[in-house]
Order: sequence, then C-alpha cells, then structure tokens
Amino acid sequence: MHERTTDPNRPARPNEQTATMDTIFLTGLTAECIIGIWDWERKVKQKVVIDLEMSTDIRKAAASDHIDDTLDYKKVSKRLLQFVSESEFQLVETLIDRIAQVILTEFDVPAVRIRLNKQGALRGSRDVGIVIERRRADYPTP
Repeated sequence: MHERTTDPNRPARPNEQTATMDTIFLTGLTAECIIGIWDWERKVKQKVVIDLEMSTDIRKAAASDHIDDTLDYKKVSKRLLQFVSESEFQLVETLIDRIAQVILTEFDVPAVRIRLNKQGALRGSRDVGIVIERRRADYPTP
C-alpha cells in the first residue's frame, strides 16, 4: 500500500493516505447466504468465511483509551453479517466487491484487504475463494 520509488533498493515511501496506517483485523467471520450459479445454490444458504484487514490510524484511540476514537470492529462485524446473510449474489466476485464497498463507504477505513472463502465449493477441496485489496477511492460517492 505504498508508492514505489524509482530506486528499487530504496524502500517505498508512504503516500498521504497511508502515511501512518495500522491494521485492525477480523478472521473467521462466518455467515450463510445464497451464493452460486447452480439451481440448488439458489435455494440453499451456504457458508462463507471472511477475513478482513482494515487500514486505520489507532494513535488517537491509543492515547484516549476510548472506543469512540477507533474503528469499532464489532459494528463492522454486525454490519457485514447482516449484509452477507441478506445477499443473494451468483458470484463470489460480486459478494466480495460489495463487502469492500460497505466497509470503505460506511466506515472510516481508507483501505481494506478481504479474503472470502466459500468452503466446500469444489469436491476435493476444502477452501475456494478470493482475496482482494480495495481503497476508498475505488468507490467514489455520487
């Protein structure tokens, strides 16, 4: 999440948006939703597992020791569980992109990395999924 310099031996310089970024993460957030292209998938909710890494600056919260000064990951979790459980997308690509959009437009998060796992989607494979990284600028407000 940093800009590269022209010298490959020199470390990346943080840009304005990532000058001081910490990461709040949630792993194993599990929800059931309608997801898939096959007829049976349109009738039965399936489990998806979500891992999040949300960029933020925690210095104000660290100094104040107050929840109002940080990203409230309980609120993020509740919102995503509600959103995912009500969704009915055909593709995991669509679901993961919409999850990123919810996080970046509804919470004070400049960047997010999401791993979405549709467990059991393929016979012989325990895990199948997608990992994406998005920035707030990817979802401009109208």
